[in-house]
Amino acid sequence: MLVVITKAHNKSKGMKRIGNLYEKICEIDNLYLAYNKASQGKEKSYGVRLFEKNLNNNINELQKELISETYVTSEYSVFMIHDPKERLVYRLPFRDRIVHHAIMNILEPIWISVFISNTYSCIKKRGIHAVLRDLKRDLKNVSDTQYCLKFDIRKFYPSINHDILKVIIRKKIKDVKLLKLLDEIIDSAPGVPIGNYLSQFFANLYLTYFDHCIKEEKQVKYYYRYADDIVILAQNKPYLQDLYLEIDRYMKDNLKLQIKGNYQVFPIEKRGIDFVGYVFYHTHIRMRKSIKKRFCRKAAKLNKKDISILDYKKAIAPHIGWAKHCNSNNLLKKIIRYE
Repeated sequence: MLVVITKAHNKSKGMKRIGNLYEKICEIDNLYLAYNKASQGKEKSYGVRLFEKNLNNNINELQKELISETYVTSEYSVFMIHDPKERLVYRLPFRDRIVHHAIMNILEPIWISVFISNTYSCIKKRGIHAVLRDLKRDLKNVSDTQYCLKFDIRKFYPSINHDILKVIIRKKIKDVKLLKLLDEIIDSAPGVPIGNYLSQFFANLYLTYFDHCIKEEKQVKYYYRYADDIVILAQNKPYLQDLYLEIDRYMKDNLKLQIKGNYQVFPIEKRGIDFVGYVFYHTHIRMRKSIKKRFCRKAAKLNKKDISILDYKKAIAPHIGWAKHCNSNNLLKKIIRYE
């Protein structure tokens, strides 16, 4: 049975709760650093240009609101996107994004210290390349990685329970003013809104003690989580089927989450692991079929255009970078115009 990590368990592991953080978030240098990060790559957007017209006053006003604890999350603009799947995206004004970055400037190293090494999404120096490295390495142990359990969470971001998230945050943070600010941000939208900078960290935190249970209580060796996509490898199928039942119960009872009904337990040799845009086998890695199709369509359009070699290579570079991390030499020879 998977075990819930309690306060007593935290103490036994030497997990220290941290305070005296709010003042650091409010410091003017931290707010300017947050402004620089929030504006990176968005310098031409209307919200950034409007904020910059009166930059110093706007930063000072934001600092006053934070120090006086009168800051309140602005109203979201909500819109639907359909690619790669249909979902609601919540967007905040630029000033609120600065606040989120200011918080993360201080909290990121604290929260990252809680994450296990096999949590990859939205963490510096991890991401897809780290998954590729770790999964490719572990699949070399063929005898212990014969079968795969693969699943993800149904409507993960919208389903995150605010009360549970607040409890999880309090396992590491004890600063009363900061907790009040985080609670206000959490309660500003249903679930955890896709589009917020802080949401990426809230989502990772929500599953991080589940990660610890899997690795420490259940002693699962081959476990990988990218956001809410989870892959577990083992020697035999019955073990993974029993583990899935425990995981399903843990998700429902402790996190109020539902695993999608399309979860799978399968032999890797026959199907491969479709994960983070690639399909992994013991001996090789292929590009996911949908990504390969987009790549081929892009190359076909470029091949019909009369453009320079430099422009051609620049346009195709992201796809080449993707292809170089899997066994795709034959594909590249077939569809790329220039070597």
